[in-house]
Amino acid sequence: MQVDVLTGGQSLPRMQQLARDAQAAGFSGLVITEGGRTAYLQCAAAILAADIDVLTGVAVAFPRSPMVTAQTAWELADASGGRFRLGLGTQVRAHIERRYGAQFDPPGPRLREYVEAVRACFRAFRGTEPLDFDGEFTKLSLLNAMWSPGAIAAPDPPIDIAAVNPWMLRMAGRVADGVHVHPLNHGRYLRDVVQVEVATGAAAAGRTADDVALIVPCFTVAGDTDAERHRWREMARTQVAFYGSTPNYAFIFELLDRGDTTARLRERQKAGDLGGMAAIIDDDLLAHFVVEGTWAELPDRLTTRYEGIARRIVLYMGGTAWAADREHFEQLGAVAAAVRAA
Repeated sequence: MQVDVLTGGQSLPRMQQLARDAQAAGFSGLVITEGGRTAYLQCAAAILAADIDVLTGVAVAFPRSPMVTAQTAWELADASGGRFRLGLGTQVRAHIERRYGAQFDPPGPRLREYVEAVRACFRAFRGTEPLDFDGEFTKLSLLNAMWSPGAIAAPDPPIDIAAVNPWMLRMAGRVADGVHVHPLNHGRYLRDVVQVEVATGAAAAGRTADDVALIVPCFTVAGDTDAERHRWREMARTQVAFYGSTPNYAFIFELLDRGDTTARLRERQKAGDLGGMAAIIDDDLLAHFVVEGTWAELPDRLTTRYEGIARRIVLYMGGTAWAADREHFEQLGAVAAAVRAA
């Protein structure tokens, strides 16, 4: 298993420093989310600074033409010598329609076609076939030689998609190289939903589950004393409460026989009671969503939780640790190195 750091946007010089520090600490790569800063510029900064894998986790698909995304991914794959993975997601309707001014519906079929369109662009860049993509949402048929980036020495960038519900997971199994699993995950969801649905989709396309890498975020609660772990435990509790308030994720709690959790979280959220939201995620429930232990215990516990499931583990707290507690970040890097060597 590879072990990566999750990070949001940084200034470009800070992203370069994070990439260098992550490589030195022992991480496999950086998984870069897209929020207020563009994921692809962040990736370029990291790729040019360090010999480390770089993944968008995820970039927002619909506001960009598949051709624009394909060209950008192609350049990043070329610059990195094949260390870049293109992760794409739908975002939510409000952001797509009101922040980006782009089309959203229907998000699942639109994303499936988007992946296919990007792959068609890759084939045209490499010269294996002319550009001729005739989809429901996208039509691409013009790529003169002077407008093509041309073939590169690196392989085509793998395309991963963010998926939570069964339909999206099956779709990912059919068309994607990997799945960015949502941070709100636990063992039963990974085994009984993610793996099953991805395998079903893969089989329908004449593939196997091994053709689809699962990229799984993990909340780590690490430290040699309970006082040291407390800070990270409470950060994880708050984040689980935030994610868990989304109605579409209620089924993840239902799998744990805690089906009222999302409704309770939303009630506290509407009341503006953030502390009350966190309190709903009691220690027994939180334990399903975190991996906790001393620094000596953590490598084995991560391996036990994710071996046979994840191709890549993404340490959700890694970027926060780099910004706020460099010693903790370096210790997480040592854990990552130990998992990779196991």
